[in-house]
Amino acid sequence: MPPIGASGTIGSQHLALRDQVLAELRQRIVDGDYPPGERLTEDRLAADFGVSRNPVREALRIVEADGLVTMLPRRGAVVATPDASTIADLFAVRSGLESVAARLAAERATPQDVADLRALLDAARVATEQDDFSRVAELNTALHMRVITISGNRWLTSIAGSLYLHVQWVFRIGAAHRAPHSWHEHIRLVDAIEAGDADEAQAAALAHTDAAAHAALELADEA
Repeated sequence: MPPIGASGTIGSQHLALRDQVLAELRQRIVDGDYPPGERLTEDRLAADFGVSRNPVREALRIVEADGLVTMLPRRGAVVATPDASTIADLFAVRSGLESVAARLAAERATPQDVADLRALLDAARVATEQDDFSRVAELNTALHMRVITISGNRWLTSIAGSLYLHVQWVFRIGAAHRAPHSWHEHIRLVDAIEAGDADEAQAAALAHTDAAAHAALELADEA
């Protein structure tokens, strides 16, 4: 994996080095470049990112606190595998948040908001047809974050940033199975928002999160 940055290394960018490494490490875990169970040594990550071990060590501490990495005896840092308890807790929060956001979005969406959602749906359809599951996962997050923005509720927005890092990670692990179903469920949600039907938007959001939770829990049971 080549180092990141216009001049070949992550250190060529303008953000603090640790923050650059942290952002890239999170992204590679969420995208599945570093899959669950993979060992992440400081030396390996330093070579991947073209940096010294110090910013890598600091970034690993943060992703461990995020729950993306586990420190194991004699193995060190290993990409975490979401277990049933973690997934159930994640979706309990997600279900409540998305159902509220969907209801508010149906009440407040403008024609431009709906056009934005339709554009994300079209992009997700193309990515699904091309089996580009990292892109599908990104678009899945983008669509849900757009609904939350449309809702106009700043409390939902403030909660969503941290939550959707993990939502995207869990979705990406099972994306090959979930992507076509998720796309169709999103169509129902966007149709309800466009129609201004708050009850149907809420019902569509709940059905979607229930289906996603069921699929994620099945995958966890098989792991």
